[in-house]
Amino acid sequence: MAYDFSSLKKKISDTEVWLKKEFQSIRTGRAVPALLDGIQVESYGSRVSLNHVGSIGIEDPRTLRVSVWNTEQVKDVERAITDANLGVGVSSDEKGVRVTFPELTSERREMLIKLAKDKREDARVSLRSERDLVWSDIQKKERDGEVGEDDKFRYKEEMQKLVDKGNKALDALMEKKEAEIHS
Repeated sequence: MAYDFSSLKKKISDTEVWLKKEFQSIRTGRAVPALLDGIQVESYGSRVSLNHVGSIGIEDPRTLRVSVWNTEQVKDVERAITDANLGVGVSSDEKGVRVTFPELTSERREMLIKLAKDKREDARVSLRSERDLVWSDIQKKERDGEVGEDDKFRYKEEMQKLVDKGNKALDALMEKKEAEIHS
């Protein structure tokens, strides 16, 4: 009987997806619409996501354009982006709201890399805790006589290979983000 590693595989996959999403929220000097995803705008008495009141497009490498569907909400959108404190310039005109990303300083780049490394470490901790749960389960099955000692160590090896592969994927994401920040 082979051990079912599906929960570990799912956790590795979910962790990669989470890290990608976290990395998208780290500003790199390039205008990326995903940076505005978390912004909430006051609209008709309720708070809604920015993409529910307008469309977000890229004007040039360092500028985003938010085309607000209802021109009466331009000031609300401008205020919401300003209040989000993203370190961007915000101005409005007849077409909507322009969001300008300043050039990154070397100090800011280092801070962003440190933040990205912290996110990667959070992801690794998550994988380690899942690995520990799976290892505990394997040991319990061995104590209960469901698997033999040889199988236990074979499963441990398989489990570690999966975790190592997951960590390599997280490292690859980190390298890509670091290159993006330095560019």
